[in-house]
Amino acid sequence: MEPVNATAAADPAQPLLTIDKLVVEYRTGGRRRPPLRVLHEVSLEVHAHETLGLVGESGSGKTTLGRAVLGLAPVAGGTITFAGTRIDGLGRRARRGPSRDIQVVFQDPYGSLNPSMTIGDILTEPLTARHTHTRRAARERIGELLDAVGLPADTAARSARELSGGQRQRVAIARALAPGPRLIICDEPVSALDLSTRAQVINLLVELQQATGVAYLFIAHDLSVVGHVSDRVAVMSRGEIVECADATRVTTDPEHPYTRNLLLAAPVPDPARQAQRRAARHRLAAQGSPAG
Repeated sequence: MEPVNATAAADPAQPLLTIDKLVVEYRTGGRRRPPLRVLHEVSLEVHAHETLGLVGESGSGKTTLGRAVLGLAPVAGGTITFAGTRIDGLGRRARRGPSRDIQVVFQDPYGSLNPSMTIGDILTEPLTARHTHTRRAARERIGELLDAVGLPADTAARSARELSGGQRQRVAIARALAPGPRLIICDEPVSALDLSTRAQVINLLVELQQATGVAYLFIAHDLSVVGHVSDRVAVMSRGEIVECADATRVTTDPEHPYTRNLLLAAPVPDPARQAQRRAARHRLAAQGSPAG
């Protein structure tokens, strides 16, 4: 598997991605109505070859942050810097360079792939669109990508509708890897999958990172999943980061009541332990833990 792009290499001592006091706002009505603020001066860093987990309940703003990095959410304040270059506010043409180095894997493996295209065409598109590969080189690269994500070579001739959810998500990961990015934003990449397939995809992401050196911003609502795959974990509630630390500490000894509530919300296979967790969550709620 090819390593990440080495072009435009930044100072290794500096973060690959720096988000500084980021504010995202949406207009919800006429000009007289104040905009809805979704992110409140959020600051985060992602280093090269690292996985930063971003966890929070639905509506916490975590997906909005990922969309802002991709240029898909309106930035009202703060800055986003990638490899030493500010990328917030860039137009479509100016984002073509960073878009090769920043890729995304979306939540829905059924809606993220064009059902009218073969898998080979889906994987060829990001290679030939930027004129980085000839058609022949692209076909060879497709074989490498399919092998890297554990799919047989004949998958290239099939359409997305012929694949299972887990296979489709593997294709989505292969598509993200195709241009050799330095950062992949994984937006709830396993939440739509069954438990056994979820574990396989998580292990695949870990193996691919070890092989390529790509960094991940791993967005999810399940703290146990995020803790398994991440080096560090940031916890978001109501558009703010309430805790950010080493993954082991956040998932075993969290400081913030909201994080403790998320940890207790994760299901366990033992009914007795699950009952204890439920009781602990009720106690936290009684003490005024934020609901997110």
